[in-house]
Amino acid sequence: MREQPTSPIQFLTKEESADINAALLSSEEKFITRLTISSWRLLQIIAGQLEIPLSELTHKQIVAWFEQDGKIRREQGKNAAVLKW
Repeated sequence: MREQPTSPIQFLTKEESADINAALLSSEEKFITRLTISSWRLLQIIAGQLEIPLSELTHKQIVAWFEQDGKIRREQGKNAAVLKW
C-alpha cells in the first residue's frame, strides 16, 4: 500500500461544485451528483494506493482500505489518515 498523501485531498473542486449548482437538477440530484464525484475521486485514491486499475477494485478491497484508514486515524490521529473526520 502506498503512503498517505501529505497535502489535503479535495474531493470536490469549487469549479465542480459551481457546475453542479448551475445544473438544471433538483436538490436531491445535486446531492447525489456531488456524492458520486466525491466517491469516484476517493475510489481513484484507493486504487492508486493499492497500485491497481480502478476497474479492478473490488468491494472487499474498498472495505479493507476503510478499515486500514480507520486504524491509521485511531493510532496516528486524523491528520495521518486520508479521510479527515
